[in-house]
Amino acid sequence: MNRIVVAGLAGLLVSAGALAAAPQGASPATATNAGRKISLEQIMANPDWIGPPVEDAYWSVDGRDIYFKLKRKGSSIRDLYRVLATGGTPAKLSDAQLADANGPAVFDRARDRAAYLLHGDVFVRDAATGATRQITRDAANKRGLQISADGRLVSWSENNDWYVWNAATGMLAPAAALKAESDPADTKPDQMERLQLRLFSTLRGIKTDKQAVRERDAQLEREDPARVQAPFYLGDKVRVVATSLSPDARWMLVVTVPKSWQPGKRPDVIHYVNDSGYPEAEPVRTYVGRNNPAPQSLMLLDLKAHQQYPLSVDGLPGIHDDPLHALRVSRIAQLKKEGHDDEAAALAAPKTRPVSVNFIPFGNSYGPAIVWTPDGSEVAVELVANDHKDRWIETVDFANHKLVDQNRLTDHAWINWSFNELGWLPDDHTLWFDSEASGWSRLYVKPLDGAARALTGTGYEVSDPVVSPDGKWFYLLANKQAPYDYDVYRLPTRGGSLEQVTHYRGLACFECSTPFVLSPDGGKLAILHSTPYIPPQLAVVDSDGAHARDLTDTRTPQYKAMHWVEPRFVKVPSSHGHFGIWAKYYQPAGYDTSHKHPAVLFVHGAGYLQDVTRSWSYYFREQMFDNLLMQEGYVVLDMDYRASAGYGRDWRDAIYRDMGHPELQDLLDGKAWLVKNHDVDPRRVGIYGGSYGGFMTEMAILRAPGQFAAGAAQRPPADWTSYNDGYTSDILNTPQLDPGAYKISSPIEYAKDLQDPLLINHGLIDNNVMPGDSIRLYQRFIELHKKNFWISVYPMERHDFEHADDWYDEYRRIHELFTRYVLHGDGH
Repeated sequence: MNRIVVAGLAGLLVSAGALAAAPQGASPATATNAGRKISLEQIMANPDWIGPPVEDAYWSVDGRDIYFKLKRKGSSIRDLYRVLATGGTPAKLSDAQLADANGPAVFDRARDRAAYLLHGDVFVRDAATGATRQITRDAANKRGLQISADGRLVSWSENNDWYVWNAATGMLAPAAALKAESDPADTKPDQMERLQLRLFSTLRGIKTDKQAVRERDAQLEREDPARVQAPFYLGDKVRVVATSLSPDARWMLVVTVPKSWQPGKRPDVIHYVNDSGYPEAEPVRTYVGRNNPAPQSLMLLDLKAHQQYPLSVDGLPGIHDDPLHALRVSRIAQLKKEGHDDEAAALAAPKTRPVSVNFIPFGNSYGPAIVWTPDGSEVAVELVANDHKDRWIETVDFANHKLVDQNRLTDHAWINWSFNELGWLPDDHTLWFDSEASGWSRLYVKPLDGAARALTGTGYEVSDPVVSPDGKWFYLLANKQAPYDYDVYRLPTRGGSLEQVTHYRGLACFECSTPFVLSPDGGKLAILHSTPYIPPQLAVVDSDGAHARDLTDTRTPQYKAMHWVEPRFVKVPSSHGHFGIWAKYYQPAGYDTSHKHPAVLFVHGAGYLQDVTRSWSYYFREQMFDNLLMQEGYVVLDMDYRASAGYGRDWRDAIYRDMGHPELQDLLDGKAWLVKNHDVDPRRVGIYGGSYGGFMTEMAILRAPGQFAAGAAQRPPADWTSYNDGYTSDILNTPQLDPGAYKISSPIEYAKDLQDPLLINHGLIDNNVMPGDSIRLYQRFIELHKKNFWISVYPMERHDFEHADDWYDEYRRIHELFTRYVLHGDGH
């Protein structure tokens, strides 16, 4: 599923004195908690009782302090804290102190001037004196803050409009006025107007004079930058969806889609419990294949000369190929044979493949993959084919107004959603980027007139590259030591050995959208690290790895008093190839091997997600639930089945056109491994998971009847034809082109094979996986006269449950299901 990061999975109102240095490990593993049983009520309570994870860490402009946010207890409010990088007690900033705080800063090349956003406004600070100037005071949503290489210009966007502040003049002005309409000056006279102009010389004179005035105004605008610039008329057949301004404010790239494009029919979710007391319908997203994604176009604006140029994609290598040709020919022939000529015609391959500008992470947010050099002399644009098979990195030839190909990445399955970062080295001539071309995410550098060169190796993944302020080092995240161990590494930008900087072994986590941040001088790193039972905490380390210091411990005394079973990292052998499946295995202390035990397989969501790590898990509640199960005699296995992140391209691509099948093979191998090696009763194995994990639970129960004593599926997609386009068509193509892939991949197609107990839980206002998926599957079971299936719906829950009562009710039902059918084996 779409991996939506739920900000603040835990929260606590913490006084400044309650924050302390974080310990390096969790409490000793034991099956119980100092003699106390773990209760389901405690596990599923509001996670405020755990303590908040540290969020959104960043450096002060002078590099002395680190700022971060903590969720306030009983509220969604995030409070801003500050701590000395040298150590000490973090302090929550008062409302008055917030006015003097910094925001995450951008710097000019000499690092003399910094700009940052604070409470939505732009500030500029002199790095040497600390003198600060507020540039804006308004409610506009600002993004893309940047500063020119010479520090003269600061610019940002508000929606798709860019504004530029000039340090020399103090003037703030729009960079350009964009109008998605036709230029009135280009209007051609119709027959009646032509007649009037032919008949009346006065009208001809007025028209000539108006034209002369326009030409004179245009000339003055070009010569006098103090004048308001004329609008850029983009035409009345487009809609602007993104813009990007060069830091020197000379050029702008504009991304458009056809104004006529419509997203298609959208289903509704119904709010039954609301303030009005009346059911309210909420339109959500469209289904996959019900309307193709909008093709995007690029336009280059020369703001100095006031000229605009379309940037054609016709020169992209492979842009006129059809990577789905064989499948397309077969499907069109089938449709014609069935008499569906109109549907066959709709599947004809386009002459030029539609493309879109990719979206990539920039710090804690996402934006269009358009990256300028600090001096504005070069720009790189990352495009992806709407059929998901190609990614291109292009630069722009400003003199000839055309795209220049720098790199093409092709994947027979789909281009990954991750590992698409790119940027420039300080020479303003060398690109760096991630690529899975070798099968693993590697870091590459490429001079504009040279060949790409890999700086990192294979067999592990790298991500989040950052160039040091002096341009000498790349810092990045990698799992080089083991697939489940993530740390910061560095290597010279010119190439060389990969050096390990941190040794926490747990840096990647859902809350850590930016797991490390370099200090303004490049001498230190702020780190967000965690363990399976410690939520993300803040630390600081020298850039060479020396002098690591923990700065926070946000856990509550109640949570720290708990004792949890540490996972064992195991590699389960596959019966379907020469490989193993990494997993977390949970077994209580004092495990009695004199008799057979029940077991549960937990299946993580998203598909492309890595849950087998040493980091804090998005599934922290489920991990605590697994501890409760261990108290009752179960063992638990949590597998990174094929499709999971962290193991290279081929592991991800294994499910192309075949969702639910390789993953089920891996889960069954996991069960067999438990039976063989850990005294598990093969008749008493349960399975559960949410989202993609719910989908896999349904596939396991329906496609492997008799293998699992019971299954609990939370918010599961039961029919991929009703999921979204951006995820599903990557893996299964579209249902119009590849209906067979959808049929073999959708649990609803196997409803007739239900024989083992299945519990389904779903939020009624889930706008990610529609509740209709579970309701439709439930109806199929009714019509097939099946038994031992149940559904529980939650009127106030979206895809990610938020309310403690609903979490408790959901897991009470799961616990009762497992107690009856797995622990006591009532089904046998």
